Amino acid sequence: MKLSTLAMLLGLGVALPQIYGLMHPAAFREAVRRFPRSEPWGWVLMLLGTVWFLWNLQQEKISDFEAYKPYMLVGFAAVGLGTCVFVRDFLAVRGLAIVLLLLAKLMLDTARWADTDWRLVIAAWAYLLVAAGMWFTVSPWRLRDLLEWGTRTDLRIRVGSGFRLAFGLFVALLGLAVFRAVEQRVAPSPAAQAPALVQPGDPLLRS
Repeated sequence: MKLSTLAMLLGLGVALPQIYGLMHPAAFREAVRRFPRSEPWGWVLMLLGTVWFLWNLQQEKISDFEAYKPYMLVGFAAVGLGTCVFVRDFLAVRGLAIVLLLLAKLMLDTARWADTDWRLVIAAWAYLLVAAGMWFTVSPWRLRDLLEWGTRTDLRIRVGSGFRLAFGLFVALLGLAVFRAVEQRVAPSPAAQAPALVQPGDPLLRS
């Protein structure tokens, strides 16, 4: 995936839900506070994280693990499904934590070779997602506490939604304008880069 496409998807994915928060703070509060213990969201996010992780594992070409890869795929798939069945407390938060870690990997892999310092916005965001993913994995109830604090009043909801809306649009604009422009730069052809062997006016031409 190109960095411009990823940035636009991430930016719009963050920005669009915030419009609902600005327009309907009470309904937004109710939906957000239900999330940490939502089993449907837990199943969706945990299965998404499991499939995504298995796909990443399948793509790895480390020879030391190649012989064990089939067993690892089966084992990790069993862990993901078993978590959905036996660890239902804060399942949505645990699934979200896994998705955040995998999303951070995708962001870093995609931004690594972009020829612009603006890629650091994506990289810094990815490291924040890594920290959040690890924290919520260890202490999933922390997300519940953060959501309750952030939605305690309509003012907090609107301020938070406004900030996330601005950030999401900023990232989407980076993808649309900056990253796309970088990707569209045409590298000079080898013929254009190679110096001419004989220049006009060279003494060899007059001999």
